[in-house]
Amino acid sequence: MPRAARLTLAATFVLLSCLGAVAAKEFAMPTAQPARTYPAHDDHSTEKVVVAVDPYDVEDKASIFSVNFRNYGYLPVFFVITNDGDEPVSLVGMKAELNTKNRSRLYPASTDDLVRRLSHPSRNDRQPTLPIPLPRKEVKGGVSRKTWDEIERAQFGAKAVEPHSTARGFLFFDISDISNPLAGASFYLMGVHDAKGNELMYFEIPLEKYLSAPATTNLK
Repeated sequence: MPRAARLTLAATFVLLSCLGAVAAKEFAMPTAQPARTYPAHDDHSTEKVVVAVDPYDVEDKASIFSVNFRNYGYLPVFFVITNDGDEPVSLVGMKAELNTKNRSRLYPASTDDLVRRLSHPSRNDRQPTLPIPLPRKEVKGGVSRKTWDEIERAQFGAKAVEPHSTARGFLFFDISDISNPLAGASFYLMGVHDAKGNELMYFEIPLEKYLSAPATTNLK
């Protein structure tokens, strides 16, 4: 075989291999470390519960997803909660908020919110700041089954944290039209209850803890 033909064949093989690798990419949830090991955390030592957040705001971290959520106006935030106590804690009534420096109150997007935005990128489906439940239309089609599965697998969905264990997952916040959403922002978590049904004190995490922390290699 002529040398030129061999080079063309080799280049084609490499290209097809790369395309196959991209097509085969599957989302893998990052391994959670104990919540107190993350720079941005709030440790309730008396209640033995620690909450941490780790924004996936840079390309190397966000590359674990097949979808570039930032291009659609969403910021993925890795949410970690560790229960160091001897009884489970309930997350059934959990309410998370990201409050920006301009006092915007952002709430985690639902699966339907994300699918709707990915289907219609020009839409702005940010939830209202007033805590009034609004009816939502069911999302039909618009994204691939793989993307839908990735969203569902990535989103935080734990209803409880067992004793001496850690739960983790992603919360997606709509930051479209918000420049530099982390500067001066704080994350709040409410509605966590102990085994007796008592609500724990709310958690508050200034995102400056994350922004001012030394750069580290992302743990997966």
